Amino acid sequence: MPEIKLSENTIQLIKDICFEFENKESELINVLHRVQGKLGYLPAEVQEVIAKELKTGVAKVYGVVTFYSFFTMIPQGEFPISICMGTACYVRGAEQVLAEFKRQLKVEVGESTGDGKFSINCLRCVGACGLAPVVTVGEKVFGRVAPSQVKQIIAEYREGRNSEDVKTA
Repeated sequence: MPEIKLSENTIQLIKDICFEFENKESELINVLHRVQGKLGYLPAEVQEVIAKELKTGVAKVYGVVTFYSFFTMIPQGEFPISICMGTACYVRGAEQVLAEFKRQLKVEVGESTGDGKFSINCLRCVGACGLAPVVTVGEKVFGRVAPSQVKQIIAEYREGRNSEDVKTA
């Protein structure tokens, strides 16, 4: 992955967030969550600044970032799409839903569309097994998603009609 040069403003933002949590190592997850919320992802250079500010090892920060599926080191699209691949979702067709998202958006898992609007990822479990298969777009949850609905879900975000929290077929 190419090295990223952080601007002084970005470095200061990270330092300010660490300071909000009193530069405590025990607040690492909260710091990571807040920084990712501001920057969209947590590349190695950002992790290094956080480690320095919290006076902990870069390996520890990296370990937390890579352990929790919520965190990402890859830039996400404006509308990050996650398809649940947990057991219930998988047996109810999540693989076909994922294939349709990939086909419609012309990207692979872990990639973003050229316009930066969408990115696709997979999750292990959303915790909404009764709504399987489940797709999230940002914070919005779509339940009982069929491949035939993928085009409509994408259009909803392209056209700005994405205001509900949970939508089921």
